[in-house]
Amino acid sequence: MKNNFWIYMIISCLGLASCKKEVDNSKAIEQPPLQVTCYQAVYEKDTVNIKLNTLKNGHITGKMVMKEFDSPIKDGTITGKFSGDTLLVDYTYTSGQTDKTIFKNPLALLKKGKELILGNGKIETYLGKTYFVKGQPIDYEKVKYKFSETDCKE
Repeated sequence: MKNNFWIYMIISCLGLASCKKEVDNSKAIEQPPLQVTCYQAVYEKDTVNIKLNTLKNGHITGKMVMKEFDSPIKDGTITGKFSGDTLLVDYTYTSGQTDKTIFKNPLALLKKGKELILGNGKIETYLGKTYFVKGQPIDYEKVKYKFSETDCKE
């Protein structure tokens, strides 16, 4: 019986050690930004505004507001990091004025010069976390939103 106890303890320790540690973004938000850049995309009757704060540690924080025609306004924050020329962020937002449900979706933005392109990819949810499906490409050609740099307005 004692041998079984030690085997279970070792397996439990190995299992805990292999778990990924969540990145604590609360410290990233407290840092003053090194650079602030604003972008806007217009597609037919839709307008999307993004304000990106580049932090000292390379993380990106900011705000994104999506005003889609005949839909409630999506207003929220983004946090993430560049991987090469692709900005991978989590967009945490509420939709509309009365419904205070909080949604969280991944976004992938390709940086080309002074332009950001919002990619389309297959996403899925597992254990309450939504993410892009690994091994599935993200399309940056057939897209609705191409962002151009704009002046930041307070």
